Amino acid sequence: MSNTIMETNFRFPNQKSVYKGKVREVYTLDNDILVMIATDRLSAFDVVMPKGIPFKGQILNQIATKMMAATQDIVPNWLMATPDPNVAVGKACEPFKVEMVIRGYMSGHAAREYKAGKRLLCGVPMPEGMKENDKFPEPIITPATKAEKGDHDEDISREEILAREIVSKEDYEVLEKYTKALFQRGTELAAKRGLILVDTKYEFGKTKDGEIVLIDEIHTPDSSRYFYADGYEQRQEKGEPQKQLSKEFVRQWLISNGFQGLDGQTVPEMSNEYINSVSDRYIELYESITGEAFQKADNSKIEFRINRNVTEYLDSL
Repeated sequence: MSNTIMETNFRFPNQKSVYKGKVREVYTLDNDILVMIATDRLSAFDVVMPKGIPFKGQILNQIATKMMAATQDIVPNWLMATPDPNVAVGKACEPFKVEMVIRGYMSGHAAREYKAGKRLLCGVPMPEGMKENDKFPEPIITPATKAEKGDHDEDISREEILAREIVSKEDYEVLEKYTKALFQRGTELAAKRGLILVDTKYEFGKTKDGEIVLIDEIHTPDSSRYFYADGYEQRQEKGEPQKQLSKEFVRQWLISNGFQGLDGQTVPEMSNEYINSVSDRYIELYESITGEAFQKADNSKIEFRINRNVTEYLDSL
């Protein structure tokens, strides 16, 4: 099995601090630059699995940076460079404390709420007579508050965000405009690949100059749900599940092995064979979403490689 990177402990030039999320580790430098490293950690049900997935970090980083490049003409973003397959370098920002979730179809969380009898999601009405995976008349924005460490994100309405002054009205209108524009572009890019962008989330921050920019990942299988367009209508007519392109396959495997992140449950053992199969699926996701063959980076000395590439880039600034 290939080497994986599960945790980093770098000391980059001018480094001030480091934040370690579920999957990414963000190094802040004293010149308002962030170094974001996508590890090979796998998170599901808000739990980080004990073993890494070969090339997962590279895959997520490269999809996200490709999508940033493909949308920078409509929405400014934080990205400056990608000096290593697992690394993105960009401008430090103050993140907004909401995630802008946008849904074109009634799937996932929206479908579960609908089945429970709810017709309002984050203050947005959902039409009567819909069934799971139906397309909404228009995409709906259903924001979530960004969780503090260890907590789940929570649904929140536009009205509550403004009432609690989590985001100013002026800024929130920009976030809404950018979210709709990004989802439209993402939908167009997916259609070219024979895919349907079902739902996704975007995160934004504000630079020291006051500019609102797109941050974090975008249109990856960890942050988005895709359906295969071919056969979508027929599957809906027959009431069959849609063919998905996301990390849902990992969640389903965990559920079938008795794990949903609940108290008292133990993460099932992941054999090397299973881990390699997950890696193969992520490569399939990459190639389906980008339309390009995946080129595996040399992972024989992955930490050395990242440190060398990032240090050389920072020295060149």
